[in-house]
Amino acid sequence: MWSRGAGNFYRAEREVLPRNTNALPYSGSWEETMATLDWAQCPAVESVPGRVSGMWTFRNSRTPVQVVFENLEDGMSIEEIIDQYPVSPDEIRAVLGFAARSLDKTPS
Repeated sequence: MWSRGAGNFYRAEREVLPRNTNALPYSGSWEETMATLDWAQCPAVESVPGRVSGMWTFRNSRTPVQVVFENLEDGMSIEEIIDQYPVSPDEIRAVLGFAARSLDKTPS
């Protein structure tokens, strides 16, 4: 699970997430696939240099998109994520929908 501390997001019992990257820093087969998505095409997110070191965050927010995927992986429900982080159900639906549509596309 993710928690906030000193303005950074930390993964409990894991290292601080790497900064200065536009790809989500995952380390597994599906995680690597998620990292290859073109997040610039998702209207619910943005990467702003100087804000959370350019990580993909929810638009007008400092909340990294990856908190949704990591916390779902850890067993949290969408409702629990909404209670824990400043994200709306629509924002979560947007990133999950974008990821699903992107993964459904067949390579050309």
